[in-house]
Amino acid sequence: MKFRSPIILIAVVSLVAGATVVVLPARAGQLKEFTAEQIAETVIIANGSRPLLSQIRRNGVERGRQTRTAQDGHTEEAHYELRFVRGEKAEKDKVRVDNKTPQAEYSLINSEGRIFGIINGSPFIPRADATADFISQQAHSIDALLRYKENESKLASAGKDKHQGIDVYVIDLTDKTNRKTRYFVSAKTFRVLWLEYEETPPRTGSPVKYSKRFYDYRVAQGTLVPYRTVLSEDGKQTMETRISTVTYGVKMEDSLFQNPEAASSGNP
Repeated sequence: MKFRSPIILIAVVSLVAGATVVVLPARAGQLKEFTAEQIAETVIIANGSRPLLSQIRRNGVERGRQTRTAQDGHTEEAHYELRFVRGEKAEKDKVRVDNKTPQAEYSLINSEGRIFGIINGSPFIPRADATADFISQQAHSIDALLRYKENESKLASAGKDKHQGIDVYVIDLTDKTNRKTRYFVSAKTFRVLWLEYEETPPRTGSPVKYSKRFYDYRVAQGTLVPYRTVLSEDGKQTMETRISTVTYGVKMEDSLFQNPEAASSGNP
């Protein structure tokens, strides 16, 4: 039997020791049949509810560090600061990421779909792979699922599964540009445990299978945030992101996201 309302889907939603626990009206050891929309709506409630997410996460600042692993095993650590202002839909968002590596300091900015960079105070046009990676980080994310209605994305159920003893619901999201992301959602907590997607990087002929796994969920201003994310490409870990601080409701000047009138062709 399928329920018509996601509200009926939830028996109890509570905060226990800082962790969201969702109790469903299902028999022990048995996963109920729910629509993709019902699962997504429960994920939204478990993460703080749609009104709270839209109000609290309208803008914010996130700081942390990223560790990238090259094909030869060499690792490089960078510190980052992400600032964002959300629009009514993802294409109206403004996102700025300031990166500091041992070699350089530079910024990548997405201002309502216009992507550019700044390095040493001068504007530049990012490389195609850097631009593609920047877009993917936003398009294939937990936020894309939490905002599926606003972004007019389509959802479809991909059934149920069990991974390492954990029951999960699997749902597919397709956005308006036909980008597809598969989400694996805990049947117990309704947190997104990991997601998967495929993309063909610029100047390559073969698609790459990516996965993001989310760990260390914490409560930030009444909403859930995974403080550790691990990105893998074709099964090999390529980047780990650890958040140090995140603050929502921070006022930001429009100048942070303004596109320079002229851009050079330099690369970071």
